[in-house]
This record gives sequence, C-alpha cells and structure tokens, in this order.
Amino acid sequence: MTFDDFAVRPATAADRPVVERLWLMFRHDMSEFQGGLPRPDATFRSDRLESAFADPGWTAYLLSRGDRPAGFAFVRGLDGPVRVLNSFFVVRAARRSGLGLRAVKEVVARHPGRWEIAFQDANAGAVAFWRRVAADLAGDAWTEERRPVPGRPEAPPDTWIAFTAA
Repeated sequence: MTFDDFAVRPATAADRPVVERLWLMFRHDMSEFQGGLPRPDATFRSDRLESAFADPGWTAYLLSRGDRPAGFAFVRGLDGPVRVLNSFFVVRAARRSGLGLRAVKEVVARHPGRWEIAFQDANAGAVAFWRRVAADLAGDAWTEERRPVPGRPEAPPDTWIAFTAA
C-alpha cells in the first residue's frame, strides 16, 4: 500500500467536529474491552477529547488519507518529562495497512523523549500492535508493566509500554 495521500497533522479547532465523530467510533470500539454503555444521549465520556483541544501540555493529531479522516492521536505530558499517547484510533477500513504504525512513528518523532502508552490485555489486536510499535521504535530498549486503573478498582489493570525516542 502506498502512503502518498496519507497525512498526520495537528488538529485545529476547525477539525474538532470530525475528531468528535471519530471519538465516538473509538469509544464504541473500546467499550468492548472496557465495558460501559453510552450515556442516554448516545455519547461517551469525553474528558480526554476536551483536554486534547483545550489543555496546555496536550495536543491532538488528525490522521487522513487524502481528504478522508482515518483516525486521531492525543498526546499529553508535552509539558513534563514523559509524553503519553493518551488515545489512538484508526478507522477499521485503514487498520492492518501499516497506516497506524506510520502514524505513531510520525507523532512520536515530533516529540522526542520518554514515552508511555497504555492498552488493555483483552484487546489482542492492541497487544500485538503496541508491542510491535515499541520494538520498531526502541528495539529491545522498552519495558512493559501492568498498572491499576486509577479510580476503577474493579477494572483489570492496564498494560503500559515505555521507551525513549530520540
């Protein structure tokens, strides 16, 4: 697959409606692994979406193929010692094409330093993807650990990978 028409760019305020719709798809996908139904108005919790567009130290990226949105990435910790890829989503039609790996590499390259990324062990696709990302970006110099989900003692722990990007 060629990526001539693929782009990763900072999301602007004008992109927010598109990112909001992608967010609903992301939360829907994640509901399979994290549980939780949408609210009565069919929306999901959106605090990370709000932070990505409003909080200092956060940024949002829009992934696209040509003029079509293909996903997003939210990064937090830009004002601290560790960057966190807080939320990452690629629409189903673009998965397993290499687009996700390329997008992560581009986002990480824009913010060198220490990185952490969380995922759920129940999401087998995410487990394989994020381990591949870590190995591709850091070789053998990455770690993996399980951490409790803050404020959710009933939830299984998240798995976190950590690495340093030059």
